[in-house]
Amino acid sequence: MQEKGNISIHTENIFPIIKRSLYSDREIFLRELVSNAVDAISKLKMVSYTDEFKGSLPDPKIEIELDKEARTLKVIDNGIGMTVDEVKKYINQVAFSSAEEFAKNYQGGDENQSIIGHFGLGFYSAFMVSDLVEIDTLSYREGSEAVHWSCDGSTEFNLSDSDRDTVGTTITLTLDAEDNEYLETGRIQQLVRKYCDFLPVPIQLDDEVINKQQPLWARSPSELTEEDYLEFYRYLYPFQEDPLFWIHINTDYPFLVKGILYFPKLRPDIDPNRGQIKLYCNEVFVSDNCEEVIPKFLLPLRGTIDLDSNDIPLNVSRSYLHNDRKVQRIADHIAKKVGDRLKDLYDDDYDRFLTVWPDISLFVKFGSMNSDKFYQQVKDIIVFKTAADNADDRAAYVTLADYLERNKEKQEETVYYASDRATQRAYIDLHRSQGYEVLVLDGLIDTHFTGFLERDNEDVKFKRVDAELDDTLVDEDGADNIVDPKTNKTRGELLQDLFNNSLGKEKLTIKAQALKTDSVPAMIVLPEALRRLQEMNALMQQKLPDLLEEHTLIVNTAHPLVKNLQSIAQEPQIIGTDNREDLGKLLCEHIYDLALMSQKVPDSDTLQSFVQRSNQVLTELTAKVSS
Repeated sequence: MQEKGNISIHTENIFPIIKRSLYSDREIFLRELVSNAVDAISKLKMVSYTDEFKGSLPDPKIEIELDKEARTLKVIDNGIGMTVDEVKKYINQVAFSSAEEFAKNYQGGDENQSIIGHFGLGFYSAFMVSDLVEIDTLSYREGSEAVHWSCDGSTEFNLSDSDRDTVGTTITLTLDAEDNEYLETGRIQQLVRKYCDFLPVPIQLDDEVINKQQPLWARSPSELTEEDYLEFYRYLYPFQEDPLFWIHINTDYPFLVKGILYFPKLRPDIDPNRGQIKLYCNEVFVSDNCEEVIPKFLLPLRGTIDLDSNDIPLNVSRSYLHNDRKVQRIADHIAKKVGDRLKDLYDDDYDRFLTVWPDISLFVKFGSMNSDKFYQQVKDIIVFKTAADNADDRAAYVTLADYLERNKEKQEETVYYASDRATQRAYIDLHRSQGYEVLVLDGLIDTHFTGFLERDNEDVKFKRVDAELDDTLVDEDGADNIVDPKTNKTRGELLQDLFNNSLGKEKLTIKAQALKTDSVPAMIVLPEALRRLQEMNALMQQKLPDLLEEHTLIVNTAHPLVKNLQSIAQEPQIIGTDNREDLGKLLCEHIYDLALMSQKVPDSDTLQSFVQRSNQVLTELTAKVSS
């Protein structure tokens, strides 16, 4: 038999091939050919359930053969094969997929079988790396003759008899000069593991099976152990710390979605905007960055998601996926499963939940701000750590609702919080001494999250402990209100004058008040709204004026150092006449710097000045004592 002809090409089906973006990676050709081979094997199994099939079903297998001398790569399957008419229909008509037609003809077979490949477009990816592509195929149909098809990448093909004597198909690629890498055993093993590792058919290379075949996500969670999940994670992400916990997704309504999502320990080098979840379609690897299919806030997770090819158009542009309603519904469905798992962990193993909360809190908060549906799921399980002394105890964690309820009489709807327990310790102690409960919100996005919570709870206001001080934290009957008979000014007013003259900062407001604590000589306070704006600017890396220039210094007249400072300031020339600054002025600057350092890390010049002044103050004080 000899026949020549032209491949049927139409603008509506050749256009995807011309647009190479569908195959941005040349290596995808192997994925497509192996997928078609699995497809052919699945079809033969489905046919075997009908009276049309004669004989016994062979053990399924796919072989890959490399011949460096001949520069050929072969993909051989023992699947359904093709007749000469099917070759003309499914190969010569580019991008004509036989999968849908076949599925209609053989409905009612094994429900676990799926048609994943597409004869036509997928097959033609072979020409990206080949000078010549050949097919040798023999159909399962009784009386069929083997067919040989060849094409050099032009629109011409050759069709002739083949010497293949077993049912199935062999695809032979004569590789072009630029693609020697695909003649290397190691490279093929790498590609099979990447794209075809979990296909349910053994793939052999050099008489060795090189794919795992059964994906863990396809198995029932009830038959898997914790070690099974951990081993699978280590296989996917070698040399990484074990995950915190995981979610096994296995649903068939409203979408066929399977997968395992792992919560890793968040490290500083993890990019939250780069996807870590591997996307599969009918167990064929598609991408290691499936940000179009899952919500953005899930990107820090790891694991696998396997979708049915009928549910999502994977061979289209990313912009299309972003706007596809079905894709959005799948993303919402996956997010719901994640939310359900978090709620189950909170309800069933609260201690475990608290153990992993420091690592997952960023993810939960970010997800809440980006998805109202997700927030409604998890809002009641978002916990906050308190600044209590038993900070590591489970009782030190509280939900917002519980915090508001137990503090409603004293604090009404105000939530006091600290962003740094170390530097804000004095502020925390001041609030706690008056019976106020302080939360610790020291996360990367907590500035945004507090604003988000205020919008969701209109009457609730978050107030950092170093914001404007409540009147309840100040002793209005303090000694700073006593009038000095010499100047007719209160002691508080004298202190304000002393600090203003010593510091000389126009944008600095000085207040002398007796705080209900003697732990610090002074505090800097900044209005909550202004401070949030400052933090937002820093987070967005915007170079705007330092808002801390306009702030208030609260001089604590109840502190012994401040009391002593007043006495020193009233004694003229206490140090001497060597043109050195007054000790009172040095102490004012020193107290101010101490308060300033609790707000932000000083720059090198400020720190150097502070050290020099500290040495000077200590020298002068010891000199007075020694004299």
